[in-house]
Amino acid sequence: QVRLVESGGGSVQTGGSLRLSCKFSDYTETRACMGWYRQAPGKEREGIASINTGAWTTTYADSVKGRFTVSQNKAENTLYLQMNALKPEDTAMYYCAATRRLWYPDLCATTEFHPVYWGQGTQVTVSS
Repeated sequence: QVRLVESGGGSVQTGGSLRLSCKFSDYTETRACMGWYRQAPGKEREGIASINTGAWTTTYADSVKGRFTVSQNKAENTLYLQMNALKPEDTAMYYCAATRRLWYPDLCATTEFHPVYWGQGTQVTVSS
């Protein structure tokens, strides 16, 4: 059974940094789309970053572009989200997500990539 487990969330002040990790198990797809979604209280869930794990290409939402970086370590079965220059509006629950095998790469050229596997989430709170 595929499992995605996030860690690394916490509370920081405006301008601070955090690195989220997503450890995945029983997930053997070498060409898939993985990434990060977030949901703030009272708001809809939004995709913010995706990575084509075969082509190593990345896509970001405008709200995080230039501040967040998604990366992967295949040897350690881990996905990361480095978050810099954090703002109060980044406060949300952050979720790691993944697709099954990616047959059409264009499906990962967006941050709304319709994943089927989800982690349980990790909370990020940014105070002003």
